[in-house]
Amino acid sequence: MNIAENIKRFENIIQNDSCTLIAVSKTKPVEDILEAYEAGLKDFGENKVQELTEKFEQLPKDIRWHMIGHLQRNKVKYIASFVHLIHSVDSWRLLKEINKQGEKVGRTINCLLQVHIAREETKFGLSEEELLELLQSPEFAALGHIQVTGLMGMATNTENLERIREEFHYLRELFDRIRTDYTLPNAEMKELSMGMSSDYLTALEEGSTMVRIGSALFGSRNYH
Repeated sequence: MNIAENIKRFENIIQNDSCTLIAVSKTKPVEDILEAYEAGLKDFGENKVQELTEKFEQLPKDIRWHMIGHLQRNKVKYIASFVHLIHSVDSWRLLKEINKQGEKVGRTINCLLQVHIAREETKFGLSEEELLELLQSPEFAALGHIQVTGLMGMATNTENLERIREEFHYLRELFDRIRTDYTLPNAEMKELSMGMSSDYLTALEEGSTMVRIGSALFGSRNYH
């Protein structure tokens, strides 16, 4: 089965205005991304800055690039001028750096705040307490070149779908609570990025507005 045929399996998501399918193209060659692009996909996710910048240079400029991997502060400057959405903002220091680089290139950069929902220490993200403290701080209100558009979370890497559902449900409830109870500068809670190839159906049931699909579109990851 080729990439275009794989994409057809996700037509219900692609045509759904309430959810965006992000094709996770990390480690995949430009040719594969072009095939997906020509089949109608416009949103692509990368987890390494160097790979993202190289592909940006080589591919059509109407592609919306999503940074979905852990982002180091010293790498923000390389993607600040073109990145569509940074999903993985997991610290106040990183958010400040994104704002600084946004100011340098004269644009407001859209971000999602990553929340730690998994029962794994290896996953990144803010705790609920850290998230609420950040959003309500005067320092956050003063940032003029970022726009927080929602939350992102990665579930525990497990085959236990009930645990995954609990984690997604928790994130959705937190998202709804912030959207309802807080009026925030620089923030509009409209995107909830959760769900990958293995658990996207559960994520959709729990209210995800962005699913990050890699292997189900492109096949197994190429490690390099």
